[in-house]
Amino acid sequence: MDKRLKHLSVLRGFESAARHNSYSKAAEELFISQAAVSQQMRQLEQSLGVKLFMRQKREMQLTPSGETLYQATNQAFRLLTQALNNIQGEEVAGSLTITSTQSFASLWLMPRLYRFSIKHPEISIKIAGSNHIEDLQHSHIDLAIRFGSGARQQTKPGLYCEAFGQEEVYPVCTPALAAEMALKKPQDILKCWLVNLRYAKLSNWPAWFEEAGIKNYQQHKLWTEVTSTDLALSAVLSGHGITLSSKSLFTQYVNTGQLVIPFDIKHPITVPRYLVFDENSAKKQRLAVFINWLKEEMHAYENSTQPAPDSL
Repeated sequence: MDKRLKHLSVLRGFESAARHNSYSKAAEELFISQAAVSQQMRQLEQSLGVKLFMRQKREMQLTPSGETLYQATNQAFRLLTQALNNIQGEEVAGSLTITSTQSFASLWLMPRLYRFSIKHPEISIKIAGSNHIEDLQHSHIDLAIRFGSGARQQTKPGLYCEAFGQEEVYPVCTPALAAEMALKKPQDILKCWLVNLRYAKLSNWPAWFEEAGIKNYQQHKLWTEVTSTDLALSAVLSGHGITLSSKSLFTQYVNTGQLVIPFDIKHPITVPRYLVFDENSAKKQRLAVFINWLKEEMHAYENSTQPAPDSL
């Protein structure tokens, strides 16, 4: 056997530090001290006679030799984990931690989650709503439901990113506001307060204005800015203007008559959805159960009969 393989435990620490670009995050993952990780990396570099890391500001960046070793160790530990999963026959029962945007988690996922709990009481679900790109491995998250074309680029090595449909975006407001403001043609929307999502890169108002043929929208002054769609819908439900929202997030309010789509003009850009997870997770069977349920729920939602947008 190659004598260098005696460093197997040290290589595990190296793989974690290289994946996180951080000794401290590797220490958290491995439940050892940062000093211990640092010492392991020094020993590994001395033993191999090559430099693996170089410090850049607060991050530990890989050297070319370090990158070569990382690709090999990452793949090796993934294969080892997969083999262990296959021979152990992992139990389905247990817990899963799911993350998504605060809006999707609260307005689409949570209202349906009770159906999963009834069907699979042996699996407990923890929901972590977040508008940030969470580090799944560092935060011990099993599945992320992400939105936007950048999701693939933001997926870290070792994780799988699967397309999961797309979101259509429309303007919505209360029936009372639509009647009060006499919204007859798209140009009339400029008489209203408009609720804008601060970080919207795809489903923004200017693109919808252009699609609707609205002129002189650059001079519009009545704006309210929020950081999430659930806040935007909360404002609109109280009668404060109109917002652009993904259909999956407002459909329940349209079905109950609390909101209407004043103009049947879809935003020209749809927002893609993705599922991000570790295919070799120790919870892969449990994860497969939840993902299959999630796809069934989304399929049922997308194929259900929805009321046509109101003609005002």
